[in-house]
Order: sequence, then structure tokens, then C-alpha cells
Amino acid sequence: MTDDVLRYTAFATTPAGGNPAGIVLDASALGDGDMLKIAADLGYSESAFVTPGPAGSGERAYTVRYFSPKAEVSFCGHATVATAVALAERDGTGDYLFHTPAGEVPVTVDRAGGTLRATLTSVEPHVEDVSGDDLAEALAALDWPAADLDAALPPRIAYAGARHLVLAAATRQRLADLDYDFERLETLMHRLDLTTVQLAWREAEFTFHVRDPFPVGGVVEDPATGAAAAAFGAYLRELGLVPRAAGVTLFQGADMGRPGELTVTLTEGDPRVRVSGTAVPVP
Repeated sequence: MTDDVLRYTAFATTPAGGNPAGIVLDASALGDGDMLKIAADLGYSESAFVTPGPAGSGERAYTVRYFSPKAEVSFCGHATVATAVALAERDGTGDYLFHTPAGEVPVTVDRAGGTLRATLTSVEPHVEDVSGDDLAEALAALDWPAADLDAALPPRIAYAGARHLVLAAATRQRLADLDYDFERLETLMHRLDLTTVQLAWREAEFTFHVRDPFPVGGVVEDPATGAAAAAFGAYLRELGLVPRAAGVTLFQGADMGRPGELTVTLTEGDPRVRVSGTAVPVP
């Protein structure tokens, strides 16, 4: 069943970095159980399954569904980038439109320095408060004292296709020291309908290091998380932590030995968030 599965890693230029994803470019014959089994067998944080887009939606429009090893998810950024690059290798660079469970996601693929780079445009994001009790439970599951948070970046839940709890560490060491209670955090995340917890540390005005626990997907940590990057961009703009038009660089995966780089672009007058990155095949 996995003979037609492509394997790409996103937000990196070598197979040793970034976040791997499985991709099936023609999943028309697969049922939900088939897709979940393929995702579970691969063991990547998500895999993407592609079918033709709705009638009349255009030649380069596709329906894309995403499965973690445990369940379907509404949107996945790294699998979107990987899928777009795989399509561009087959059909050429340019504009694509993905119909996802979260909504329409335009993706543009171009070539820079011999490497294909995809830019996705998120669905319209929003940011909401997190209750004191839920924050306390998240910190307890992470074993993070509240004093280790960065007061300049307050906790919030952010959405740009999937929901993520944003927590900012005051130091790089706090971010690096990640050893959490998998089942306790998973229970909280299911209750709050979270996809990951976006842990961040601010190195400079427009530079952050991030990590994403993903127990609801059956994965301890996601190496590079495009959906969370989009939500984080919305969070930064909503709280006035960066200008409304800005470019932000996120470094992720170094603590796992899979370094990756995600570019987040905020545009004046457009609430949507753009996330860019490279993708390469995994042998």
C-alpha cells in the first residue's frame, strides 16, 4: 500500500533536516482507514493525501487531507510545503490551490538557487485568551515553572488552520530542556482542541527558536511545524509584538538533531499569514 508514497522533508535543504512527510499524489482509491494506516506505518508527524480538486476549481487545484499516526488533522503546514514541492517537480513551478479541511490554502512554488521553495497562505487566523487553570495545567504537564515564561510574550491560543497554545520561554535553556508528561499534556490538548503546543524563545526582534510537542498526533515532538508557524505569526501581529507588515524567521528542530528554518511573512491589509520553506526528497 505504501509503494506510491513519496517521502519529503520540509523546511530544510538536506534530508537530515526539517520535518519529514509522506505524500500520496493520487489518493483517489484510498479510504480513511487506508490513509490512517499509511500515516501510522510511516510514523511521520503527518502525511498528505491528494485528490483532484472540486469540479471547476482549476487545473492546479487539489483536495488535500492530512493524517498523523493517530488521527486526521485539519491542516498541516510542513506536509503542504512538501506536497507543493513534489507537485512542482512533476508539473512545474507556479501557483497551486489546496482545498483542505481548514479551508482554501493557496501555495506558490518558485525556484531559488536551484532549490524549490513553497509559500503557503493560511486561512484567516484568530487569537484567543487561555484560562488561568488551563495555563497552569499546561505548565504542570511540561514541568515548567511559571517564572520561566517570558512576560513580554503572554500565553495565548492561536489559530491559522489548526489551534496551538503559544508559550514563550524566558531563556534558550528553558526551551532546550523539554521533558514533559505525554499523557497529561495530551489530555489537556484534546480538551482544548489543540494540535500542538508552540514553545518559543525570542533571540532577536524578528528571530525565534521554537519547539512543538505533538502528543495528540502520537508524536513526542514535531521537527518543523508550518501550521504553528502561521498561527504564531498571527499571534505576534495580534499582540503588537512585531509590525503588522513583517518578516519573521523561526528556527526549529535543532534540539532534535533535525534543524529547519521557517519564514513567516505578515502583510499589511491581509489578515492571512504566509509561511515559506524548502523541501527535498528523503531517500
